[in-house]
Amino acid sequence: LKTCYDPEIPVDIYALGLIYGIQVNEEQAVDVTMTLTSPMCPVAGSLPPEIQHKIEGEVERASEVKVEVIWDPPWNTDMMSEAAKLELGMM
Repeated sequence: LKTCYDPEIPVDIYALGLIYGIQVNEEQAVDVTMTLTSPMCPVAGSLPPEIQHKIEGEVERASEVKVEVIWDPPWNTDMMSEAAKLELGMM
């Protein structure tokens, strides 16, 4: 997921803090819980399927991949990694 980007921000979605959780069960099904920078994010329709396809293409044993977008807790800049903040000139 460190190769998936919000096209408006030059930092990967993992470093941005958009990924809230990744679970893999015994059947190798992968569940990703994530958010977006805002409910009006222009990639709201395209980013979750991109993440799903990325996982399906790179994790051979994944039997199923689900990506769920949630809004609680809402994303904020405190969720970003220090490296992301440095990249964006916030530190």
